[in-house]
Amino acid sequence: MSIYRIAHLSDPHLPPPRGAFGWKDIFTKRLLSRIAWRKKREVHRPEVLAALVADLKAAAPDHVVISGDLTNFASRTEIAAARAWLETLGAPADFTVSPGNHDALAGRGGAERFATWTPWLGDAGEVSFPQVRVRGPAAIFNLCSAVRTAPHLATGRLGDDQLQRLDALLADPVHADRFRIVVLHHPPQKGAVTKRKALEDQEALRAILARRGADLVLHGHAHESLVGSVPGPNGSAIPVLGVSSASAKPSGHSPARWHTIEIERRSAGGYRAKVVARGIEPGRDSLSELGRYSLADVS
Repeated sequence: MSIYRIAHLSDPHLPPPRGAFGWKDIFTKRLLSRIAWRKKREVHRPEVLAALVADLKAAAPDHVVISGDLTNFASRTEIAAARAWLETLGAPADFTVSPGNHDALAGRGGAERFATWTPWLGDAGEVSFPQVRVRGPAAIFNLCSAVRTAPHLATGRLGDDQLQRLDALLADPVHADRFRIVVLHHPPQKGAVTKRKALEDQEALRAILARRGADLVLHGHAHESLVGSVPGPNGSAIPVLGVSSASAKPSGHSPARWHTIEIERRSAGGYRAKVVARGIEPGRDSLSELGRYSLADVS
């Protein structure tokens, strides 16, 4: 049977373009992020991201998921520059972007801030969450956990409205025979990040997943490649995968990495899913295969 391949990368932290920080920003949270960027720019390297993107393009996956933090200060200039970068990757319909906390760092609230990225958010042609993209055997449920927060916090929140709509979408029988992937920036499991970086309504999300089920959750934010799980229906476990920053050089941080999730329908029903990890190994500059493993069979 044919294999459908979905690539996952996260947290590229694109270099801020000229004009990304203005004098008015000294009165906002962007000032703290600007100060922090002086160190982070030595970690998040454009040449590393370029090498990862080239490696991904060579692999030619069927669809690509990017789980947030394309920007650093969430300025209009950065949001526009991020769109220009997305346009270099390929057709928007082949990419799904879930915004991250840095993409909502300051400025106006609400999902409207991401209007520039509309073609990459889903197929609805509007800025709304969640959206469902059906691609091959997969149904990709794209969430947005990106909200403005107080200084020194990087928490996320989905909100009651988004959670209620997710509950209804996961319950919809039209998606019952698909490999259901839930995407968001913040990890949904306990202990993946510190409290000041956590998803505030993660318990509510886990309750929905335990009731409605899903086959896989993808996230970023932790800047580490994490393998975990959350409870699913009837005592099952839903795999949760995080990936390190797509632009991180190997210098005391988890180096750049991306994953391919290979989805194959079983003849007896349900799916098999295998993960192939590619990235930079310590002491090397080029990307190579780091390993591959199978997720538990899902049905």
